[in-house]
Amino acid sequence: MAFQKPVTYQDAGVSIDEADRAVSLIRKHARGTFTRGVLTDIGSFGGGYLLSGWKNPVLVSSADGVGTKVKIAFLTGRHDTIGEDLVNHCVNDIAVQGAVPLFFLDYFAVGKLDANVAGQVIEGVARGCRNNGCALIGGETAEMPGLYQKGEYDLAGFIVGGVERRRMLTGAGIRPGDVLLGLPSNGLHTNGYSLARKLLFEIARRPLTRALADELLKVHRSYLRPIRALMDARLLKGAAHITGGGITDNTPRILPEGMAARVDVSSWTVPPFFEELRAIGKLDLADYRRTFNLGIGMILVLAKRNLGKAEAILSSLGEACFQMGDVVESRGPRVVYSGGGGEVGDS
Repeated sequence: MAFQKPVTYQDAGVSIDEADRAVSLIRKHARGTFTRGVLTDIGSFGGGYLLSGWKNPVLVSSADGVGTKVKIAFLTGRHDTIGEDLVNHCVNDIAVQGAVPLFFLDYFAVGKLDANVAGQVIEGVARGCRNNGCALIGGETAEMPGLYQKGEYDLAGFIVGGVERRRMLTGAGIRPGDVLLGLPSNGLHTNGYSLARKLLFEIARRPLTRALADELLKVHRSYLRPIRALMDARLLKGAAHITGGGITDNTPRILPEGMAARVDVSSWTVPPFFEELRAIGKLDLADYRRTFNLGIGMILVLAKRNLGKAEAILSSLGEACFQMGDVVESRGPRVVYSGGGGEVGDS
């Protein structure tokens, strides 16, 4: 009988040695984010975090990904910012409810693991966590042969933050006459990439130049700092993170029933890159507004009497803002666009 060599996990396409090397790199980056609440090291079966110093805390959590923006990372070989996108997106999602980030976990899945690529991705995650005062306490690196194309991966994250119950931002106090303040985005952020790639690379057949790659890989901004500053000043009534669905779908999520956002589209200049995408595809205006953020990454709601104070605080932080509309009574559309040649309502 012929001798048969034992089959190993490596033969099935999974390298435990490469995984160990990746974990070593991840541990190095993660330890640089640890805060006083962290009780466990990377490599434990679970992450431990001590919640102390709170009176009546509410834990606010969110899970998200970066969508097909990862395709741009694959095409360019630039993997060190996509993790920062992920963290900032998740931070914004809990910040709009008044929470400060406490800890973060990532999920990195790939067909064939390259520890260097994984290390670059997690380097971005760690940088995002450090910049937001958030601890990276764990995650999962999954090597799954046959599930992903060569050189491709998926990335997702899970964040937990805390807020004192009496200080939660729920939007319940929003009233007609309140003002909408817009904070600028830094490009597409992490939404609309499937359409953008189709427009740029299939319809316009644009080459992926360094300049275009820089535009497409601009990091999704974190708005934690301006939100915390306005909360500390007791000025903020509500905040909407403008992600998938755009201004049209995200603003109503914080408005009480019977109210709508009246958005003056002439109050800010839509960045040229968005207008270029619209022109390439001759996009329907309503679809355009629901796909891209159009230069607005966060909408804040506050009482009109506090507008001057809020603008002064934002200015002191070096934060630009646009007074882009107000809250009105409405039993119809939840967002009404004006200033662009007549009023147009979107549900």
